[in-house]
Amino acid sequence: MGEPPRGWTAHSLDIRLLPEVVARALTEDLGQGDLTSLTLIEPAALGRAQIIAKAPGILCGLPLGQEVFAQVDAQRSVAWSPLCQDGESVAPGQVLVEITGPIRAILMGERVALNFMQQLSGVATATATLVKACAGARARILDTRKTVPGLRALQRYAVRVGGGVNHRFGLFDAILIKENHIAAAGGVGPALERARLAGPMVRVEIEVETLAQLDEALAAGADLILLDNMDLETLGQAVARTAGRAKLEASGGVTLETVAAIAQTGVDFISAGSLTHSSTALDLSLRLL
Repeated sequence: MGEPPRGWTAHSLDIRLLPEVVARALTEDLGQGDLTSLTLIEPAALGRAQIIAKAPGILCGLPLGQEVFAQVDAQRSVAWSPLCQDGESVAPGQVLVEITGPIRAILMGERVALNFMQQLSGVATATATLVKACAGARARILDTRKTVPGLRALQRYAVRVGGGVNHRFGLFDAILIKENHIAAAGGVGPALERARLAGPMVRVEIEVETLAQLDEALAAGADLILLDNMDLETLGQAVARTAGRAKLEASGGVTLETVAAIAQTGVDFISAGSLTHSSTALDLSLRLL
């Protein structure tokens, strides 16, 4: 896969990840072969299919679909022709992709391609919904590490497609001092002091649960603070106390019903684990014509 496939966007992830993750998914689904298609469909039978949206949402995952059909057909004779791009709004009944080639290959790749596209489109749609709800506020929507194991890079891509921003990718690329770290280190101040030993290029964030802890973090020079499970009144007080001395992230209890009010408190970021751990898959269907 030398060049980015059609349907990719400016939010793209490293396309070198795709062959491996798709190969694992196909091995899981196909095993020794698709018994139904191998039994019922003649090897030389050719056909045409369409992937169709059955619900409104934000499309994401087209390159995964393309990679699926490239791998299920050893001759690479399946033609994948997207009619839109990742990040586009789609409507029920809209044709998203035209696929032509061996019917066996089309049917063998159908479920895996749809699984990827439905899951990622669900994440992108949920993200876009929260982003829209915060329109007019400065708060940016963040994801978390609460991702499906093995799919983090793909889900993070979907968050970007939906208009969100990625938090740290894993435990290795930033420091996030949480309540257990604070307890083990002996308090907010000592935890921040030790964290700075990682070096000036390492981003450090600390989680606080009370305004008193916020004051400690500010006194210790924290520049990124996570406000954990604070109510709206307390969030507003935290923003006022901070007065721009640090960036603030609100986390906990973030839903479509609450996100706008949280954004109006003046925080800089709002993180929502639900984007990647419980977004509803977008309903898509493949129809053989």
